[in-house]
Parts: sequence; C-alpha cells; structure tokens
Amino acid sequence: MAKDPGQEKSLHQLRQEIAHSRDRLSRDLSGLRYELDFPLKFRKSFQRQTVLWITAAVVVGVVFAVMPARTRKAEARRKGKSKGEDHKKGILEAGLAVGALRLAVTLLKPAVMHFISKKIKGYAADAAMGGRR
Repeated sequence: MAKDPGQEKSLHQLRQEIAHSRDRLSRDLSGLRYELDFPLKFRKSFQRQTVLWITAAVVVGVVFAVMPARTRKAEARRKGKSKGEDHKKGILEAGLAVGALRLAVTLLKPAVMHFISKKIKGYAADAAMGGRR
C-alpha cells in the first residue's frame, strides 16, 4: 500500500496546524465582532466629527419643523347609501342586540338560579326519600 504524502506529517506538525487555524479563526471572529459593533462606530464617528453630526441634527429638525402639516381632503358625499354606511348600520344593530341580550341575562339570572336551585333541592329530597325506603 502506498502512503499519501499528507499522511507522513508528524503529530507535532498537525498540532501546530490546528493551533494556527484556531488563531486565524479567533482573529476573524474578533474582526467580525468589531465590524458589527455599530454603537461603537457611531460613538467614534460622533467623537471625530461632532460638528457634522450636530449640523445634520439641526438640519433634520428644521426640515421637520418647516414641512407643512398634512391636510385632510374633503370628499363629496353621494346621495345614495354606500357600502360603508350599510356596514356601520349592521354593526350598530348587532351592538344593540348584544346590549339588550346582556341586560336580559342580568335581569333574568336571579330567577333562573332560584328555579335551578329549587329543582336540585327537589331531586335531592327525592333521592333521600328513595334511599330510605
């Protein structure tokens, strides 16, 4: 069997290669962390170019202050009912129905509870009498 030239490396050389690749990976990761550290970049940029940042902030503030306010456009009303009005009417009717149902439940709850408790007492009394016979 013929050996590959790469297999003749000693254990010491392999360990050195592994150590070098770990160092490269560590440097690459630290470089990536530095590149993605935006708050640090903004702080340094502000420290180096303070006048430029303050000027830009003032310009943006002035632009927003001078911009005209949004005005609402008036729409002409049609004489016939639109889909929106029918939808609003349906929602209003449903709201009234739910309100009326809620009021009815509130008023009828004591009567229903009294009726149910009477029935349960009756069943309990019948069961007690039936068990004694």
